[in-house]
Amino acid sequence: MVLADAGIDVEVFERNATVMEDLRASTFHPPTLDMLAPYGISDVLVESGLKARFTQQRDRRKGLIAEFDLARLEGSTAYPFRLQCEQWKLNLELVKKLEQYPHAKVRFGCAVEAAGQDDTGVTLKVRTLDGLEEVRGDYLIGADGAWSTVRRSLGIEFEGYTYPERFLVVSTEFPFEDQFENLSWVNYISDPEEWCVMLKVPSLWRVLFPTAEQESDERVLSDEFIEARLQGLLPRPERYEVVHRTLYKVHQRVASRFRLGRVMLAGDAAHINNPLGGMGMNGGVHDAFNLTAKLIDVIEGRAPDSLLDQYERQRRTLAIEYINANTARNKQLIEERDEAVRDRIHAELRATAADPQASMAYIRKTSMFDALERARSIA
Repeated sequence: MVLADAGIDVEVFERNATVMEDLRASTFHPPTLDMLAPYGISDVLVESGLKARFTQQRDRRKGLIAEFDLARLEGSTAYPFRLQCEQWKLNLELVKKLEQYPHAKVRFGCAVEAAGQDDTGVTLKVRTLDGLEEVRGDYLIGADGAWSTVRRSLGIEFEGYTYPERFLVVSTEFPFEDQFENLSWVNYISDPEEWCVMLKVPSLWRVLFPTAEQESDERVLSDEFIEARLQGLLPRPERYEVVHRTLYKVHQRVASRFRLGRVMLAGDAAHINNPLGGMGMNGGVHDAFNLTAKLIDVIEGRAPDSLLDQYERQRRTLAIEYINANTARNKQLIEERDEAVRDRIHAELRATAADPQASMAYIRKTSMFDALERARSIA
C-alpha cells in the first residue's frame, strides 16, 4: 500500500483464494494505528473494533493485581488505547486500498513455490490454477509467514526455539465481563498450574490456554477437554458454547538475515514469537512501514541501495532485543510457579501501576513506543 501510494508498481501474491476470515491476531497497538491512519484505515478498524483503554494483570486465585490506563498516552498518539479487532479486517481494508491503484495488483490463488535473484532483479515461481508461472521484479518483500518459501529459497536460517507446549485458543460468546468484576478487554492471568489470557473482540471472548506437551492434539481439541478448561476458569452449571477452537505450536525465532541482495523479509517470515503482549502482527506492520519508506527512497534515487541494510539493522535488532525478549519474559512471568517469586512479581506490578512515572514507562514499553524509538536510534 505504501509503495503503491508512492506510484511504484506493486504485485502481491496470495496463496489463498480470498482474504481468510480466520481468528489470528486481534490487538492493534497505538503506534500501529498512527501508522495506518494517513491511509484511512485506522478509523475504519476503530469503528468495527473495541477500544481497550485498560490492560490488566490478574491472578486466577487472587483476582486483579494491577491495571494500566492507556488514556495516559493522550497527546502522544491519536489512539490512546489498544484496539481489539480481528486481523482479517485489516487485510480486507488493505486489499480495498490496493484495488484503487491502477499500478497495483493483488493476485489471489497464487502460491509462491520458489524465489531467486540476480544482479538485475528477482524471479518468482508461482503456482496458479493454470500451472506454474515465472514472474520478474526489481525487488521482493517476503512476507509469507513463518514457513516462508522466500526465506527457505534463499537459505536464510530461522534461528531460535519452539516451546514444548502448544497454545489452545478457544472462542466463545459467553459474556465473561458480566461474571468477573471490573474485567478489562485485555487480561493476562497468571497461575502456577494453568495461566491464561482473556481477550475480547467485538463478538467473542478469546481465551488462550497452554497445553501439556504429552497431550494429543485430538484430546486437546475435544469438547470435553475444552469444557474442563473453561469450567476451571469460571465454573457454571451450563456448558459453554464454543464458536471456534484452534491449537498451534509457538516459537521464538528470528531470521539470520532480513535482507539478502534484492530480497527483504518482513513480519512472520522474519521473526515469530509467542502472542503474550500482542507484538507479532504489530511488529510486522512496523517492519513494513520501516522497509517501504527506505525502498521508496532507493527506487526513486534519493538514497543508495545500502539504505536497505539499515532496515535489517533496525528491525532485526528490535526483533531480538525487544519483541522476542519481551514476549518470552511475559510468558516466564505469567507461568511462574515459585510462590515467593510470584508474590514479588505481583508486588512489583502493583508498585508500577501506582507510580505515575513507572506506569507511563510500562505503558510505553508494552504499547511498543519504546521499540520504535530504539529502531530510530540505530544508524
